[in-house]
Amino acid sequence: MSIAQQFLDEFQQQAPITRRFLERIPEDKLTWKPHAKSMSAGQLALHLAMVPGNIVRFVQNPSGRAPNFADIPKPATRDEVLKAFDDSVATVRTLLPKLDDAAMRETFRVFAGDREVAAMPREMFLRNIMLNHWYQHRGQFAVYLRLLDVPVPATWGPSADEAPSFPQPAPAAD
Repeated sequence: MSIAQQFLDEFQQQAPITRRFLERIPEDKLTWKPHAKSMSAGQLALHLAMVPGNIVRFVQNPSGRAPNFADIPKPATRDEVLKAFDDSVATVRTLLPKLDDAAMRETFRVFAGDREVAAMPREMFLRNIMLNHWYQHRGQFAVYLRLLDVPVPATWGPSADEAPSFPQPAPAAD
C-alpha cells in the first residue's frame, strides 16, 4: 500500500469524527472566545474544517510560502463551516492519491519571505500538519464545546458524553 493510501485511509476514518465535532458548534456562539488571545469558536471550527484540504493543496508543489495567520476567516454560519469541511474532504480524496511514494519522500520546503522555515519529507509534513495538527485542533475544539456546555463527541474512546462508535467488548461475566 502506498504512503498516500495509508494517509488517506487514516484521514477517511477520522473525517466523520471531525464532522461530528463541527456539526455541534452552536450557531449563536460562532464569535465566542474562551480567552482574548484565542480564536473564536467559529474561526477555530473553520480552521479545523479547512486544514486537510489546504495542506494537501499546499504540498502539490516542491515548496510553499508560510501562511499569514493574522487574518483567520470568521464564518457567518455553521453551514459555511460544514461546506468548507465537505470541500476540504473532497480535495484530500482527489489530490492525496496523486502523490506517489517518490513524491512523498521528496523534501518539501516552507518559506517565510526569503527565509526557509521548514524542510522535511513531504510525508512528514503531511503527517505533522495535515493530520497531527488537525487532531490537536480537534482536541482544542473539544475544550471549546465543553466550555459551551455542548456534548463532546467520542473520538478514539469515549468522551464524558458518549461512547465511541466502534463496537465495545461485552463486560466479563462475574
